[in-house]
Amino acid sequence: MTAYENLLKKIENKEAVIGVVGLGYVGLPLAVEKAKAGYKVIGFDIQPARVEKVNMGINYIGDVVDEDLAEMIKKGMLEATTDYARIQELDAVAICVPTPLDTYQQPDTSYVESSAKEIAKYAHEGMLVVLESTTYPGTTEEIVKPALEAKGLKAGETVFIAYSPERVDPGNKHFKTKNTPKVVGGITENCTKVAAALYRNVLEGDVFEVSSPAVAEMEKIFENTFRHINIALANEMAILCDKMGIDVWEVIEAAKTKPYGFMAFYPGPGLGGHCIPIDPFYLTWKAREYNYHTRLIELAGEINNGMPEYVITRSMQVLNEDGKALRGAKVVVLGVAYKRDIDDVRESPVLKIIELLNHHGADYKVVDPYVPSFRSCNTVIETVPLTKELLNEADLVLITTDHSNFDYEMIAKESKVIFDTRNAMKDVEKPNKYVKL
Repeated sequence: MTAYENLLKKIENKEAVIGVVGLGYVGLPLAVEKAKAGYKVIGFDIQPARVEKVNMGINYIGDVVDEDLAEMIKKGMLEATTDYARIQELDAVAICVPTPLDTYQQPDTSYVESSAKEIAKYAHEGMLVVLESTTYPGTTEEIVKPALEAKGLKAGETVFIAYSPERVDPGNKHFKTKNTPKVVGGITENCTKVAAALYRNVLEGDVFEVSSPAVAEMEKIFENTFRHINIALANEMAILCDKMGIDVWEVIEAAKTKPYGFMAFYPGPGLGGHCIPIDPFYLTWKAREYNYHTRLIELAGEINNGMPEYVITRSMQVLNEDGKALRGAKVVVLGVAYKRDIDDVRESPVLKIIELLNHHGADYKVVDPYVPSFRSCNTVIETVPLTKELLNEADLVLITTDHSNFDYEMIAKESKVIFDTRNAMKDVEKPNKYVKL
């Protein structure tokens, strides 16, 4: 029996031991789903606190059901460790580590590189390695493949290497890891088939096979670049509509009535999360290798990155109408998470807004029921409860995240001036002084 046939048999019989490197927003939900599907799973993370929580059955990721994690731990189907030597126990492993940008807006693949090297130390014949971290086209073949082949393994024959982009949308009520379709591209056809077989045994969503890791890598970048550019268009329309005295939100609702050729995207205070503000710039960086300048992507980045400053400028204008300056004004910021009903502040545009409020000398307080504290302005900022007294005292209430559990009727009733960057109060009777983005 060949290494390929043996691994395929182990996967189909659920005898394979699966590893997940990186137990964050992508890795932990994937580890839980693999365990629920009947595989023994070992999670790896460099943070001892995360490992300890997982082993105690304590959940820290919003898209994981607390009871699911606790049950998998209790049954012995899932455990976590910081000991990468245990990779030698695995038949398959998924790499789910961060891929941030550095200070020069260039890809930082150091986490992928270190993970690939650690896996290569303990890799063995008949093993599947899948990269899930979002990255530029070519990463799997340029980083993961050489690390494993340096060990004497041969891709497609003795080791099976593929790329399958994560598709995690924190807070999405309908699509989770379990039911979101998967794209898989292996270095060889056998690599693709082994990886696809594993995902089909774990997930309910379709598994779509592509011809190479580069196609799968580009597909993921294309998904997020599509959103990045269309959000930039919505933001530019919002700026123009404000100048023209037109309600951009009403414009979008009207455009949505067309049953073809239009997809609604909405303006806001800027982009947040680990994907959309970052992933397109992996492509702009890689494009330079081919002497191509991705003008549309970079222009969209300028527009989206400029939205926090635009929000502050509009806030100043709103206050000026009442004869007040931003300096010394009492401002209540509603929401610091980058999107509604989650606790994720990664790349949140609200962090930049808070920095600007601080820079301009505003007396601000931040409310977020999902985020007890966060780091900004070189310090840890504690959020505060939403109260009538807080709203009564505010010169400006700035809605930056449209959490569904905010009491918008109370906000409308108790606030003197509201600037709503999310159209969060569309279904609430508005106060006298109410401004939308």
